[in-house]
Amino acid sequence: MNIETLNVKGICFGEILWDNLPSGRKLGGAPLNVAYHLNKLGIYTEMLTRVGIDSNGYDIMALCKELAVPTTLFQQDSDQPTSTVEVYIDEKKDVRYEIIYPVAWDFIALGEKELESVQKADFFVFGSLSTRNDISYQTLKALLKVAKYKVLDVNLRAPFYSKERIFELLGYADLVKMNEEELGFVAEWLELDSICSDQEKVGTIMEHFAIRELIVTYGADGAVYHSLAGQFSYHYPALKVEVMDTIGSGDSFLAAFLFLRCQTDKDIRAEEILEFAATLSGFVTQSSGACPNYDTIAINRFEWLNLLQKFNLK
Repeated sequence: MNIETLNVKGICFGEILWDNLPSGRKLGGAPLNVAYHLNKLGIYTEMLTRVGIDSNGYDIMALCKELAVPTTLFQQDSDQPTSTVEVYIDEKKDVRYEIIYPVAWDFIALGEKELESVQKADFFVFGSLSTRNDISYQTLKALLKVAKYKVLDVNLRAPFYSKERIFELLGYADLVKMNEEELGFVAEWLELDSICSDQEKVGTIMEHFAIRELIVTYGADGAVYHSLAGQFSYHYPALKVEVMDTIGSGDSFLAAFLFLRCQTDKDIRAEEILEFAATLSGFVTQSSGACPNYDTIAINRFEWLNLLQKFNLK
């Protein structure tokens, strides 16, 4: 995969934080993870968020600049602290989060700068977690009214969600990403029969909310991309990797998907898009944290090693 700088710009809205892992703190937050990978892949993507005026906030801004994540839309809060999350990883490498409330990104403010930036962006990525407080939620709704291509990452973190709020967000979205469990929740809220297949659940959800594209991730079983325009569903298996942790694997999948999806001037098949998304997601899964360092050479080498392993040539 050749990574090139594209004449495309995006904005990710929502949480930015320190993940306190057993191995130490790591920069995190689903929208930040997406922004990090998009910038690595060559799409200039700003992060619209809010941090506290404290040491954690200063450290986040300094690290983002070091990682080439633009901080031009960062807001600073003198009353609320920078977000931190306690992360627990069990023996199966599954992750559990203890998310502190309230924090600075619960109070993202709306201004002309934010409205103008989102209006000019080619796509706008947002997640459900950032709507847990009404101030950020009202800001998000105002931005969604001017955004061109709206990408929703359903990110259900108890107790910070409700059926009504998730339904409202789904009504705005052009592209939605959710995992298997989240698909089950939405299907149950729509009172779909429990014997419905995932294909039937997805079809109903897309029709009900007028969603044109929907991705369902299945962890080690890969992901399925559903396209209303193309009238098809395409499954791509996950790469078999040694799992370091699963933090940010879905975020990297979404970033890689958007990287190729936004190249509308090229004839890129769904298979190619999902293959690259699975590759980057696999690379992140076998790395520590959501934002490992990499370049084109590292990703190509990882891809070739997995191909060799797949065909028993190694």
